Amino acid sequence: MIVSPQEDIFIAVRPGAQAGMQLPKAHYEQLAAAATLGHPVPSWFVDAVRQAWQLDLAGRSTGSVVTVRRPSTAPVTYSRATWEINKGCNFSCEHCYLEQRPFAGLPLDAKLALIDMLRDMGVLWLQITGGEPLIDPDFPPTYERAHDAGMMLEILTNGSRLARPEHLAMFAARRPHKITVSMYGASPETADALTQTRGAFTSMYRGLQAAAAADLPVEVTIIITKHNVAELDDMRALIDTIGLPRHEYGSISPTYTGNGVTLETQTPGYLDKSAIFAGCPAGHTSFHVDPHGLATMCKIGRDHPINLTADGPDGLRRLPAIADAQMLRTSGCGGCTLSSTCRVCRPMARVYQDAKAPLDHYCQHAERNPT
Repeated sequence: MIVSPQEDIFIAVRPGAQAGMQLPKAHYEQLAAAATLGHPVPSWFVDAVRQAWQLDLAGRSTGSVVTVRRPSTAPVTYSRATWEINKGCNFSCEHCYLEQRPFAGLPLDAKLALIDMLRDMGVLWLQITGGEPLIDPDFPPTYERAHDAGMMLEILTNGSRLARPEHLAMFAARRPHKITVSMYGASPETADALTQTRGAFTSMYRGLQAAAAADLPVEVTIIITKHNVAELDDMRALIDTIGLPRHEYGSISPTYTGNGVTLETQTPGYLDKSAIFAGCPAGHTSFHVDPHGLATMCKIGRDHPINLTADGPDGLRRLPAIADAQMLRTSGCGGCTLSSTCRVCRPMARVYQDAKAPLDHYCQHAERNPT
């Protein structure tokens, strides 16, 4: 279990579990003291854990089963972050939002220092992505550092390295909160063509089978494009046979630098029909870090990056204002009278506009009566 401050509250969570609990400050402090002093788990927490996660902690030492995170010591506090450990990837997907994928980034000591910095700023929920994170030679030590810091870790991966014994052993010993694997087809012919990588389907499918056999918390995201939509039902069936949860994603976007060539892979009828956009805390309670330690409001809104390795947490004092400026309606959205029904965040809309994408690729205002 992980017990941690999150902004102005205290919570208890468990990697891989959806359920959690909010704790009074006095209970948080009691758990912190019990972990430090080697005392048994308090009876009230034993009962709460049994109800939430069906685990029995009676008689166990608090420090052996609970990681208690201390309040942030940094000048700013954030509860969530995403991190591109490296943009390099062993696939070359036609729809990738990264226009270029150079294998470059911080050295290991700087990566570890970055993890420590995120911990000290209060980051509890950390998503590690790429590129493909599992091909980075520094992934194991940085993952272990983040896990030992008491972070709820999500890994976004293409699954191609998931079956490797060293990765399975690491994830079994230090369970992540979630491993999200992207699926690009139900056959080698389709998946290998979309990823432009021979063996992509075989390595991904082997990874899913190995992760399921190891009982790891894996979810599969089916990426829907015009190249694989004919196999959509087969992809669903394949995942169901393995017994993993699945989601579907069809809103292929331009690259975050505004190149619209990726839009050629979109499939009409599978664009996002998400809820009306009502604002976003990006830049205020969460942020994104690229492979070089540059922090921005999110993966898409990358204006005015802040160099964390040079400026440290103090540099993030500037981030809320930078984020707010990117949320303003500008360019083609400046005079829109239907903004109250918009489903697209401003940074994403601007990327579509920079790519000169047709309006129906991202704007649902023509519906006028959204449901």
